[in-house]
Amino acid sequence: MIDKIPSVGQNLNSSVQSTQKKTEADFADILKNAIEKVNQIQKNAEQMSADFALGKISNIHEVIIEAEKATIALRLTNEVRNRIVQAYQEIMRMQL
Repeated sequence: MIDKIPSVGQNLNSSVQSTQKKTEADFADILKNAIEKVNQIQKNAEQMSADFALGKISNIHEVIIEAEKATIALRLTNEVRNRIVQAYQEIMRMQL
């Protein structure tokens, strides 16, 4: 019975490590996907502006809405980045 305890501890430790790696990968993927989505929104707004300038789109309201979406998405991304940096700095200030 006592011989089995280290193996349980080792299994638990390896399980925790694999979970941490999975979480890190998941966070990185989520962040990457969010940035790519913001980039796509920015490109869409630029394309609509160009299409409006060329006369392909006659409704200025659609162009303005897309431009505002792009602006809001960029502001949100910047704010999330700021919060992540603040959290990192706070963690670095903690004493172990």
